[in-house]
Amino acid sequence: MSDEIWQRDEIESPCVKLCMLHPRAKICTGCFRSGEEIASWSRFTPQQRREIMQALPAREALLSERTGRRRKIDRGG
Repeated sequence: MSDEIWQRDEIESPCVKLCMLHPRAKICTGCFRSGEEIASWSRFTPQQRREIMQALPAREALLSERTGRRRKIDRGG
């Protein structure tokens, strides 16, 4: 019996099931994709998905700046 029947090409996705679009940045606070990217994800080619996934770390940093998250500063007191 062949295992080929059970093999599937899964769509790569950065989704972490914490879906909420940031009101100003317009990107998901969980996966950092835009609403348009999320809606179109299944229609993108694997290469398009990889390109978006490579851009996500920079978007995470942008979102951190927009939400006002600040590093704790040691004031040496």
